This record gives sequence, C-alpha cells and structure tokens, in this order.
Amino acid sequence: MLQDILSALNLVGIVSFSISGSLKAFEKKLDLLGVFVLGFSTALAGGIIRDILLGIYPPTNLRVMDYPLLAILGSVLAVFFYRYIENLSKALLIADAIGLGTFTATGAEIAIEHGLNVIGVAILASITAVGGGVVRDLLSNEVPSVLKRDFYATPTILGGLIFYPSYSLLGGSSALISTFVFVTVLRIVAILRKWELPKVGLSR
Repeated sequence: MLQDILSALNLVGIVSFSISGSLKAFEKKLDLLGVFVLGFSTALAGGIIRDILLGIYPPTNLRVMDYPLLAILGSVLAVFFYRYIENLSKALLIADAIGLGTFTATGAEIAIEHGLNVIGVAILASITAVGGGVVRDLLSNEVPSVLKRDFYATPTILGGLIFYPSYSLLGGSSALISTFVFVTVLRIVAILRKWELPKVGLSR
C-alpha cells in the first residue's frame, strides 16, 4: 500500500513539474527543444540532487526509464494543449503547486527510509521539491523563486517537519497523503492570498 501511494505520487509529481517547466518555456518563448529541456529538468532535477546527497548511484530518475518517459509525456501534453489554456501563468502555478506537494511527500519518505533525523528529512523533502524549480528558473535566466518570492520553499520545509512525526504516529501511507495535501493546499492559498516572507534590504 505504502509503495503504491509513493509510486502514484511520484508519477503525479513528475508529470505536474514537467508541465510546469514546459509552460515556463512557452512563457519565455523558447523553441521546442527548450520546452523539453525545461520540462525534463523541472521534473527530475530535484530527485537527482536528492539521490546524489544520499549516495544513491546512479540516481533513480536516470536509472528507471519510466521517469524520463513521463517527463517527456508531460512536455508533449503541454505542447498539444497549451493553446487551450487561457492563462498560462495561472496554470503554471497550479501545476507547480501539485508537483511541490507530491515531491515534498516522496522526498521526506525516502529520507526517512535512509535513517535521517527530522532536520535531515525536512531538508531532503525541500530539496526534492524545489530543486527542479530552481534549475528551471536558472535555465530561464531568472532568480530562482525560492530565493525571491512568496511561500515557495517554506511549505516544503513545513511539510518535511510535519511528515516526520506523522510517519511515526499515523504510518507511512497517511503521512504521505497528509503531507501532499498540506503542502499543495498551503502553496495554493499562499498564491491566492499573495503571502510573502519579509524581504531584507538596506534602509536609506
């Protein structure tokens, strides 16, 4: 049951982030190769970085063929259907929020499997979730959202912190689902209400 939920969330996260990266490519008016590069990077880079930190070689996202194929599928779907999306930026944010929630949950579960403590779980959950978005933004010649704007990484860190006790109290399956829902909903609410962390700057 746990493995099935983990696999399902991972698949949802890959497709969502692939669509998110592809929509960013449309927004930046990149060519077809750019669409697939951003889709692929957004979907898989976070998991690759996580696996490298955990000493998993080769990284799962490169070893299991299903994951790159799903990332490509997400980009293909975006190519065929983006003309029917009235507001690309809103669709990008929703797809990104779903990917953020799924990868926070799966990243936290993998971190726990490798015996990390609560801080380690929160860090690995966040890296899994935001790593692909950071790569996407850098390739798009933007300052990564995680460093400059609203509640992006914050929900993933909170999700990782919540996952750790939930795993012990409720079991793996419930922890995965509750963390996914918590992070996704929190991110969407933050978008709707335009929540931002305080900005640090020099006063004149």
